[in-house]
Amino acid sequence: MSQIIPTITSGIAGPLGVLHLPRLWQKASLDAAGKLHSDYPAAGAGYDQMTLDALAVSRDAFLTYIKDHKPSYTQCEQWVLDQNGGSIDTAKIDTHNAAVVAYNHDDATRGAILASVGIADNGAILDAINLNNLEDWQEFHAQEIA
Repeated sequence: MSQIIPTITSGIAGPLGVLHLPRLWQKASLDAAGKLHSDYPAAGAGYDQMTLDALAVSRDAFLTYIKDHKPSYTQCEQWVLDQNGGSIDTAKIDTHNAAVVAYNHDDATRGAILASVGIADNGAILDAINLNNLEDWQEFHAQEIA
């Protein structure tokens, strides 16, 4: 069975406006189906946990819901709303989104990612969203195309 590398970026939001939630849904969905590439956690400690915390949803509850119900993305967003009494705290989401956009990897991580994709580390790419995208796209290419 093929293991799939998620390629939805952390820099995209669905209708609720929550950055990274579409990627978290994709990873958890792939994991529930036994198709997530082994290098990727269904819900890890970084952006995944930041997103779950901003939504006031427990990691275990989220992963169980995805596994048991295999929801579409919009069904997942509705479940998130239901867990929050029908609405989400927009100030909390704004803070979360700003933190996602502002996050930079440490120098060693940045250097390793850029080296793996053949780009000089000249300080032009600092943010984790773009670095993670480059890493995902390189891994996808190596696995599926090359």
